[in-house]
Amino acid sequence: MQLIINGETRTTEAATLADLLAELGHSGSVATAVNETFVPAATRATLTLSPGDRIEILAPMQGG
Repeated sequence: MQLIINGETRTTEAATLADLLAELGHSGSVATAVNETFVPAATRATLTLSPGDRIEILAPMQGG
């Protein structure tokens, strides 16, 4: 299925948001939104993705 992830169209076999994060290698602390709605970490495993969903993944950055 095709999703829009951080503004880029990508193809994935992930069924849930948690699956997608694992597929993309995000194992640390990230913030997520699907179709402009914040998704808490506790609900990522049960949030089913649909073709065309817009996913935003934000990771904290350090520096100064």
